[in-house]
Amino acid sequence: MSETARSRETGGDTGTGLPQRRTGHAFAHTPHRSDSRPPQTPRGVRQPGPGGRPGTIPPVPGRPATLSGEVAASALCALLFALITWQVLVRGPLLSWDARLGGALVRTVPDAVTEALSDLGNVPVALPVLLLAAAYAVRRGNRRGAAAAVVAMALVPALVVPLKEWTARPGPLEPWAAGYFPSGHTATAFVAYAGAALLLRPYAGRVWPTAAALVLTGATAVGLVLRGFHWPLDVLASLLMCTPLLLAVRRSCRSTRRSSG
Repeated sequence: MSETARSRETGGDTGTGLPQRRTGHAFAHTPHRSDSRPPQTPRGVRQPGPGGRPGTIPPVPGRPATLSGEVAASALCALLFALITWQVLVRGPLLSWDARLGGALVRTVPDAVTEALSDLGNVPVALPVLLLAAAYAVRRGNRRGAAAAVVAMALVPALVVPLKEWTARPGPLEPWAAGYFPSGHTATAFVAYAGAALLLRPYAGRVWPTAAALVLTGATAVGLVLRGFHWPLDVLASLLMCTPLLLAVRRSCRSTRRSSG
């Protein structure tokens, strides 16, 4: 019988040596792409993303989260302000609660103290604070924020005076008088002190300007209610009305910092 090809090929093996490693079989079943590219891209060859890291996915463009939050906050304040104004116009049940609360708080503190607190909302007291802060912001290059703060203050009487005439709400100690809703002193104090804080925060830090604005505005509102110059809802409505104005001022200050940076 003639020797087969396989027996001739292995006939010389003694069986005592290690099996020989055959080359070429590891890539025998490697798939090939029709476009002549390798089936897998090495990690070092991947294109870096915008942040410089290999293989990163570019961020999805969209509106900033801060803008959505400011719009939502402004819409909520406008809705609550409209609800309170409607209750004042129709003399709704919310006013009875307001009258009971205001009656329980009025003149529980000496008039000298509450009058001093109420005076913090006077235009000659609050307006110079805002103007000084605006002048400092202009000097530091924040003209847009300073202009927005001044415009917000100019809008206070433009909003308060027509609302006072429209609602004609009587006061706690002067039921025969009208024109107490909303509180002009509270609006003036809020826009002046909070607007000044927004202008000074980039240069003086966020803590003390914000704290000072909250203390001064809160002291004004408390003094007005305790003295009997306004009902609690008058004060609350002014805070709600002026919040969107201050959010616009804050956005102007932020846009100035981004453009300068």
